[in-house]
Amino acid sequence: MTLKNPGNLALAGIKAALFALLLIPTALMAQGWFADTLGANPVESIRRSTGEWTLNLLLMTLAVTPLRRLTGLHWLLRLRRMLGLFTFAYACLHLASYVWLDQWFDWGAVAEDILERPFITVGFAAFVLMLPLAATSSNLAIRHLGGRRWQALHRSIYAIAIFSVLHYWWLVKADVSMPLAYTLVLAALLGVRGWWRELERRRQLATAPAHLPQFKGKVIRIVPK
Repeated sequence: MTLKNPGNLALAGIKAALFALLLIPTALMAQGWFADTLGANPVESIRRSTGEWTLNLLLMTLAVTPLRRLTGLHWLLRLRRMLGLFTFAYACLHLASYVWLDQWFDWGAVAEDILERPFITVGFAAFVLMLPLAATSSNLAIRHLGGRRWQALHRSIYAIAIFSVLHYWWLVKADVSMPLAYTLVLAALLGVRGWWRELERRRQLATAPAHLPQFKGKVIRIVPK
């Protein structure tokens, strides 16, 4: 058993430890709420904390594939589903803190905010895009949809990440250091994917027989019936 091949028992321990760690922010928020230690505006504190943890976990989920490719630790992929589901869970808490603790289920005011306040519009759009990803996170869904359709659906995580960072940018009034940091991390994660895709395209072109036709830089293989 090594770091690159931890084995089933060790991997189960890693998953359990990760699960416990990801619950800590919620536990701290709950403790602060009941102990009245969240500051002068506890609702704002919870909304801000749940939003930041949603973004943190979203970027951690996006970082799994680059880390796996750079380190060769293929078992990291087996943590991605948990990270994605916790991202959705914190997004639900973030939305609940707004709808419940801030608006007290005033659906008219919520709808008005979604339509008229851009930062809420893009934040709500990101949450809506998360719904089908959370609903299709199981192995059963992968088998039902098929690998290609499932992957195509889950590529919407890139739009979700962009909308989430925009939501943060438009929310912040003065100090933009944190939104800038999230933007740079997201740009790096998306940029490395784009670069790898370009390298793969070049490799395919370099290894393709010269007589095969191409369309928009892609090799077209003609398979006889």
